[in-house]
Amino acid sequence: MSSKPKVTIHDIAEKLNITASTVSRALNDHPRISEATKKTVLKAAKSLNYQPNNIAAALRNGKSYIIGIIIPTVDRAFFASVIRGVEEVANKLNYKVIISQSYDNYEKEVQTVDALLSARVDGIIASIGKNTENFDHYKRTQEKGIPLVLFDRTTDELEVSQVMIDDYLGAYKVVEHLIKQGARRIAHFTSPKKVSVFKERLRGYVDALRDYEIPFDEALVIKSNLQLEDGRASMEQLLALSNPPDAVFSASDYGAMGAMQVVKEKGLRVPQDVALAGFGNEPFTSFSEPGLTTVDQFSLTMGRITAELFFEHFKAGTDKKLVPQKTVLKPELVVRGSSLKADALKKDEAIKSN
Repeated sequence: MSSKPKVTIHDIAEKLNITASTVSRALNDHPRISEATKKTVLKAAKSLNYQPNNIAAALRNGKSYIIGIIIPTVDRAFFASVIRGVEEVANKLNYKVIISQSYDNYEKEVQTVDALLSARVDGIIASIGKNTENFDHYKRTQEKGIPLVLFDRTTDELEVSQVMIDDYLGAYKVVEHLIKQGARRIAHFTSPKKVSVFKERLRGYVDALRDYEIPFDEALVIKSNLQLEDGRASMEQLLALSNPPDAVFSASDYGAMGAMQVVKEKGLRVPQDVALAGFGNEPFTSFSEPGLTTVDQFSLTMGRITAELFFEHFKAGTDKKLVPQKTVLKPELVVRGSSLKADALKKDEAIKSN
């Protein structure tokens, strides 16, 4: 069974007995076309189920009014919120976005960049996948003069503008908080991948221990994909040590939640026996019992700033004098019950004394 041929502006012109150029101008809201004609053309286009050819339009006008966004996965509140921030800015400027997921797969990310370039997008906003170590696909974007802005997961190997949170400061604040709550054997869940965010969070963890004169123990640093099941496996490994930790800082909220499940299943208390903290401020962190201490990354703000930076570059065109900008947002420590070790122990003592 053959499919119906795609409706063109010539079909609309034939239906209305006007020229194809008049139809084209009407569809593009040309000022020399009357409002009555525009309404008639739009009505006919709708009745014929006309779909504009964005690639052809981009070739004619030099603009597609479409931005490509590449994220590792859409099922994270953080990335969903960033996209919302980007769209808020883009839609006000009559731009649409195409959202693609790399699933942290390098080959998929390369294919996505090529597909977006073939679709003639006006630019790309991306967060690099965990497994990406070669950036030639992004360099091709730059070589074609297509604006590229990175957010959250970035790299200094590309001379492009970046928007990120201060991951080092966020991690430092978490570990400092745990130390002030009396924790002395603090474990850390990190990623084995060479992703900037995880490297910076590990660096913040190490420096906080050093500044408070707490020995660094390699056995307390567990590398994984930082998903819920990874947090569970990592916590099992830590509790099997002859000297298990009294606190855990996970570079993701998901890893921390997996750890919390295991701690409770073992009959231990959070935070008295093991204090816990994550990173990201995912929505579920406020619903757990106790609530999970974490770091707010201000994802909506990050999305808005990323989009504003993108359009600033887009307006500047391919001006070689344009200097890449690095915008670093200040994180906020969100303290909840999972890390309040000292307070919980004091409360237990008060109950015992009564």
